[in-house]
Amino acid sequence: MESLHFLVIGKNQQILETLKRIIENNEGWKAEIQTEENICYEYVKENQVDIVLLSSGLDEKFENDIKVFCSTLDKDIKVIDHYGGGSGLLKNEVYTLFPNLQP
Repeated sequence: MESLHFLVIGKNQQILETLKRIIENNEGWKAEIQTEENICYEYVKENQVDIVLLSSGLDEKFENDIKVFCSTLDKDIKVIDHYGGGSGLLKNEVYTLFPNLQP
């Protein structure tokens, strides 16, 4: 299984921890969680990130800015707006972006 590295950004720590657990229940998937928006830019720039997962509670301006920032890097980072819906929806969102990972 190919590995995927997620940066999960949001304001609700409990939701972020749940998302981390759901993500890491998949073989080869790793998640870092972050509530501080200003730290995210440097993290994305300095670390391997395949997917930035935007969770609840974020400011619309930040969401737009981080999407633009990710698109300017030469790293092919995907951004998912994820506001709930369970683990099945999350997997479908990932598999839509990475169809080669579908079992």
